[in-house]
Amino acid sequence: MDVRERILEESEMLFFRYGVRRVTMDDVAKALGMSKKTLYQYYSDKDELVAEATQAHLDRERIEFDKIFRNSENSIKSLFLISQCMRKSLSEINPSVLFDLKRFYPKSWEYWTEFKDQYIFKSIVENIKKGIEEEYFRPEVNAEILANLRVMEIQVLFDRESFPSEKFNFMEVQMQLFNHFVYGITTEKGRKLYKEYLEKENNQSYE
Repeated sequence: MDVRERILEESEMLFFRYGVRRVTMDDVAKALGMSKKTLYQYYSDKDELVAEATQAHLDRERIEFDKIFRNSENSIKSLFLISQCMRKSLSEINPSVLFDLKRFYPKSWEYWTEFKDQYIFKSIVENIKKGIEEEYFRPEVNAEILANLRVMEIQVLFDRESFPSEKFNFMEVQMQLFNHFVYGITTEKGRKLYKEYLEKENNQSYE
């Protein structure tokens, strides 16, 4: 791993753990054990570093989701594996990240918006259509409307006014919204299979 990649990896970890706004270039340099002068030799300013860290994070998310959709034997398994990814990702991300990007880092916010409105939306639409064909999702469901709703649910979690952190648990809100989405679009057959995956996961966690 070269120096630029090491800087990017450490910065991404700091930004997503503590919030983009709170982490300074001094913090990044200190975490890497280098001078801020050296850091600026690789990244001209914090905006550039945040943008690359955001893009790197989204690229990994895209690869992980593509792998899930490609290898899942059915649409319900895709949803189940996505929920696992979400729990892991959300346990490592500070709720302030999207708020910081929207307010202070327009280039990074543009990356997130494109990822959300194009990649995530398209993936959900395709999985819903697949689920309808498999009879796991209700046939009357409009894939584009429900995909758009799900995309909005993902973003609303990061809205401090809708879900203030002093009142709501970040992880619990997202998983409640996710399960509400799943049970809203599934048929009885689909819900049964989804519960089977959840029960199997719970049993394995106690072994």
